[in-house]
Amino acid sequence: MTERITDHGNGFHSIRGEFRAFDLVNIGTVCSLVRLSDGDFVFLDSYTLPDEIRAEVDRLTDNGRKVRAIVNLHPFHTIHCEWMHTAYPQARLYGTHRHTQQWPDLPWESTYCNEDGFEDLFAGDLTFSTPRGTRLVCEDDTVHFASVLAYHPASRSIHVDDTLSRLAMPFPLSLLPMAGRVDFHPTLGKSLQEEAGAADAFREWAIQLGIDWADARRIVMAHNSTLELGEGEFPDIVGAALGRVAAKLDSHRAKFG
Repeated sequence: MTERITDHGNGFHSIRGEFRAFDLVNIGTVCSLVRLSDGDFVFLDSYTLPDEIRAEVDRLTDNGRKVRAIVNLHPFHTIHCEWMHTAYPQARLYGTHRHTQQWPDLPWESTYCNEDGFEDLFAGDLTFSTPRGTRLVCEDDTVHFASVLAYHPASRSIHVDDTLSRLAMPFPLSLLPMAGRVDFHPTLGKSLQEEAGAADAFREWAIQLGIDWADARRIVMAHNSTLELGEGEFPDIVGAALGRVAAKLDSHRAKFG
């Protein structure tokens, strides 16, 4: 079974799931279960839990009674929202505007998770960040760059969907320099807002993210892997990824300012 739950310590569990692109290649997906300081739990993203993993989740959460909220962070990761709500109906259900459009009959909270101040609902336990200068939803629904990133300071874990990704390759391709590195999703260029200052806003957001979450020791990424970090490594990872998209940002500035 490729589906599994991993205890990363200090109240953070990642749940690796299956997702097959074009019904063929399993590129994987992830949701995370986070214990709050008061003993309640929050799901970051949704997944249809197989029986073995659900049993472990229910053991941790008093048969689901301690699941306070389900926070869906990527507007295009919507497949499992209904199952998760049915499994934990007492949990408050949060998402983006697109989640509410895709599942209009679910009891969504009125506050979107990409809104400023959303993290006040989980103050001290979780912080959230949405890339500036980008569109969360584009007309081209193949553009999946933007999502809401979440950070759990107690475990020093970052949960991120497509915005940051790590290219996994089999041997001997794994020897190539780009294999295993963390990059911004390749659709960044199409996601940038078509207005002056968007490229600079994104760059400043990325730099500030590296500063604010500099003590992170783990990145849990949606489709491929979890990366353990050395002390103070996250700002360098963000800086390197930012350097590799410099040409895209320059091209955007040349066109829009």
